[in-house]
Amino acid sequence: MEHNIPPSFAGLEHLSTAIILLNNQRHVVYANPGAEVLFAISAKQIAGLPVSQVFPGCDILDSAMEHAIKHHSPFREHEFPITTLRQQSFAVTCTVTPVELAPACLVLEFQHMDQQLRIAREERMLIQQQANAELLRNLAHEIRNPLGGLRGAAQLLEHELPQVSLREYTQVIIKEADRLQLLMDRLLVPHRVPKYEPTNIHEVLERVRSLLLAESPRGIQIRRDYDTSLPELIGDREKLIQAVLNIARNAVQAMQNNPGAETPEIILRTRAARQVTLAKKRYRVAIKLQIIDNGPGIPPDIRERIFYPLVSGHDGGTGLGLTLAQTFITQHHGMIECESEPGHTSFTILLPIESTAMKSYIARQ
Repeated sequence: MEHNIPPSFAGLEHLSTAIILLNNQRHVVYANPGAEVLFAISAKQIAGLPVSQVFPGCDILDSAMEHAIKHHSPFREHEFPITTLRQQSFAVTCTVTPVELAPACLVLEFQHMDQQLRIAREERMLIQQQANAELLRNLAHEIRNPLGGLRGAAQLLEHELPQVSLREYTQVIIKEADRLQLLMDRLLVPHRVPKYEPTNIHEVLERVRSLLLAESPRGIQIRRDYDTSLPELIGDREKLIQAVLNIARNAVQAMQNNPGAETPEIILRTRAARQVTLAKKRYRVAIKLQIIDNGPGIPPDIRERIFYPLVSGHDGGTGLGLTLAQTFITQHHGMIECESEPGHTSFTILLPIESTAMKSYIARQ
């Protein structure tokens, strides 16, 4: 089918939007990789098929094509439902453009509205994260100096006190100052420059699994579901371990606070994700890592704020675990998404694969 593509459309292979070309009989003559990803259909499978068979029962699309042909101009239909021949349904916006480049006479350009919302949410999240990081860094620096002076003064006062029993009070000051100092250090940890090197994501997950099994009470199951053919990525191994560990620890704590539920289980899953947009950049292949638990779910009142600093869903939490995890993943040009309902919470981490490793991976497929 690729041999029938007009030279003018060769660049469509590299577009992130879904493009389908139709001939004058409205049969498919070409579908770009973006369309294959969006509709989960191979271009070879739909080549030569009537578009009405690819998207059965879509009167809105038929009307859009009729309008574009009748007026000889592009026509856009916003946010309408579409169902593929594989019975997958979602909302799209479609622009129909008449062309005169045989064999194509119509260009259908689809945008998945869920994807657009995700990209907008990702941009807002990055802006919020940058603001949070700047705020926390300034706050930590402002607190550290007076905190050190407070601790030093308490130590000097302790030596001057005439009664040993009074030193109990200075010890409270010193210990609380140390606790706050530890918190300030945690706030400043993300600003260490990452040490990027070839890293196997499954070695990261195995380390996390070992730590969880050592920390967690018996009865929690940690299942592996790995795609072991995934190549290495270029990353900071320790920061990736900490990011995944922070998420998984939250899951363990949530399940511990939910007695009487089904057997606690965490699933560590890896897959390849293709044609992924991360931080406004398109990647042909990325690693999709999921941490799934069957706990009670994230409380609805904090679900939209879980990555904000000092927001915690359990008593005694600092609210920094997910904030740090998001910062570490962003440093790898990746992103974190979360879906949660009672009995099923899934954190999805997308990490781009370094180009040379990606070429080797694609060659093996």
